[in-house]
Amino acid sequence: MSGNKTNCVTVEQHQLTSIHLNRDVKVDCYLPTEIGNWSDMHLLLINDGQDLRTMHFEDILDDLLADNLIQPVFCVGMHCSTDRKNEYGTANMLDYKGRGAKAYLYTRFIMEELLPYIRKTYNVLSFKEKSFAGFSLGALSALDIVWNYPQEFSMAAVFSGSLWWRDKDHEDPDFDEDKDRIMHRQIREGQYYPWLKFFFEVGTHDETADRNNNGIIDSIDDTRSLITELIKKGYNEPRDIQYLELKDGKHDVPTWAKAFPEFLLWGFSR
Repeated sequence: MSGNKTNCVTVEQHQLTSIHLNRDVKVDCYLPTEIGNWSDMHLLLINDGQDLRTMHFEDILDDLLADNLIQPVFCVGMHCSTDRKNEYGTANMLDYKGRGAKAYLYTRFIMEELLPYIRKTYNVLSFKEKSFAGFSLGALSALDIVWNYPQEFSMAAVFSGSLWWRDKDHEDPDFDEDKDRIMHRQIREGQYYPWLKFFFEVGTHDETADRNNNGIIDSIDDTRSLITELIKKGYNEPRDIQYLELKDGKHDVPTWAKAFPEFLLWGFSR
């Protein structure tokens, strides 16, 4: 374990050997330096933890904690593997190209290896609440895990989420986006868990694709329609759902760095 320190945040780096993933997983822990009762601490897991280093996440977190704008939140960023397209995805169903083949194993890593490791390493019996965030395909993974483990998590943050994830090619004559997008279908066929909350960010320049030719890029279309499914399920916007559409926002780390404070303020504000 190695680490460095800012005024309000200590950053500690760990390496876990995962049996489920058959690889070593780099994990960065962003820990508030002022800790009172651990049971008052929020836990936020973040996929693609290597992107947090790029965006200098410790400075983002430090500023909000220093100004006393957010509650204590312990952030844990898991670095992705070279097999990212298989480890991230939806655990219960592959996409139409067979991607996401290890998403079930990644979920098991989170639930059976990472969470127990965090509790043991930091001697924490329980957190106030647990949330999960991610970027792009990592965002889909985070949302999938939160949705399928509502007894463990209370919030998902989806930055430029790969919500197009589908089990049929959109060029297939039988393709129906209302039926073939996997995450949308999971929500439609799932139950309502009143404590869950959802944050979505998408940029107007996230991509250029527009498969249904309606003049709206797919990333915005897919995000808005998933929010519609959540509302149909019983969730309320803006109480349970926050949607952030960034003008000129792109599918990149600088855009997500700009959006992340908005999520932290929405999800953990004092």
